[in-house]
Amino acid sequence: MTGPRALQRIAATTDVHSSFDNALPMLTHLHAIRRETLIVDCGDFFEGSGYYRLGHGRIETAILQGLYDVIAPGNHGWIHHFEPPIRDITVCANAVDTATGEPLFRRLHTARVGNRRVAITAVIGEQAFHSVPVDQRAGHRVTAPAQALREVTLAHHHEVDSWVVLSHSGFDEDLKLAAACPFLDVIFAGHCHSDRYGPLQVGEALVLKGRELGAGYALAEPSPAGWTARTARFPDTTGTAALPPQLASIHDRIEDLRDRLALPIGAIAEPYRGQVLDRRLLLSTLVSRLHTALGAEAVILNETALRHSQLGDALTFGDLLTIEPFNNQLVHARVPEALRDSPDALLAHLTKSAGPLVTEPAPLPPHLPTVLTTDYLAEGYLDGRTHQAGLRLRQALQRILTEGPHR
Repeated sequence: MTGPRALQRIAATTDVHSSFDNALPMLTHLHAIRRETLIVDCGDFFEGSGYYRLGHGRIETAILQGLYDVIAPGNHGWIHHFEPPIRDITVCANAVDTATGEPLFRRLHTARVGNRRVAITAVIGEQAFHSVPVDQRAGHRVTAPAQALREVTLAHHHEVDSWVVLSHSGFDEDLKLAAACPFLDVIFAGHCHSDRYGPLQVGEALVLKGRELGAGYALAEPSPAGWTARTARFPDTTGTAALPPQLASIHDRIEDLRDRLALPIGAIAEPYRGQVLDRRLLLSTLVSRLHTALGAEAVILNETALRHSQLGDALTFGDLLTIEPFNNQLVHARVPEALRDSPDALLAHLTKSAGPLVTEPAPLPPHLPTVLTTDYLAEGYLDGRTHQAGLRLRQALQRILTEGPHR
């Protein structure tokens, strides 16, 4: 790209989650509009597929560095935002160092968009932040998003005409944020994986979200009356002629990994064959097997440990890494002492932090000192592991998906 950019609008992606099976539409379109468009992302660009697991985040880093101007940190890929190429474009108003209270990232980015001086900042919701693995967020904390935005606005209100927020909090939380912060013009939402895209108007603010998994984007543009906004899917495209050499080489790396991910593992068993994966059905079968086979007093798994995926007749390596992209280890974990004699309170505690749960037995026994679960739940929301179960979640799922229910 040569010559200065004359920015007229802002385009936002969110929750891409390393979904590169059909990356060409996203790459070509963002490259095509970049001269007149500030390109931003609302978090979770990393993690969620085999492309991340095999590529170790290098593809994501190259795309962000080559196409994006400003990004928000998400709970997935948190550690990558501290690496120099990504940290340089990361902003966040409410993530701070626990000891000093100093911001972990730049608090805002300013740009001229149309005839406006625009401040772009970001927040990460408390629930999203506490979903970051404990070891990755050690020494970090978040402050209340609304209060952090008020503080940044007071410090910089004289420098800009408009305020745009990249939020990794969830669409419903962002509607509340817009109501609490009437000085905002646009909130690009992320983290929620809901079917709500907007734009919705709350006071003077527009709240909207692009389609997740690299399928689409949200667009906002200054107008004489304020801002206009819409969402769109990335248009279908073929060939790489529109890509510069740097992006074409990234696409070649994606294609190379696609071939590795297409390796078949085995025939998919009923009732999963040819279906969009039913996470609860799969986990219900799994917790029943684990409870019997490993002799645990109880098994607790969270549905969000798995991703939805369209399955065919054969299970591929890529299918398996898409279904269970987080490399969870099954472990025996201590239940916090205050919750050992209160199974309902234990489930409420875990559900609030990790989403819907599947357990065996159901209901749980009245006294529960340990459970079989994932290392993620054990270290983030329980009192740590007692010992490993000697099995990764992915391995256990593979057996069910290719063998089917016990006969």
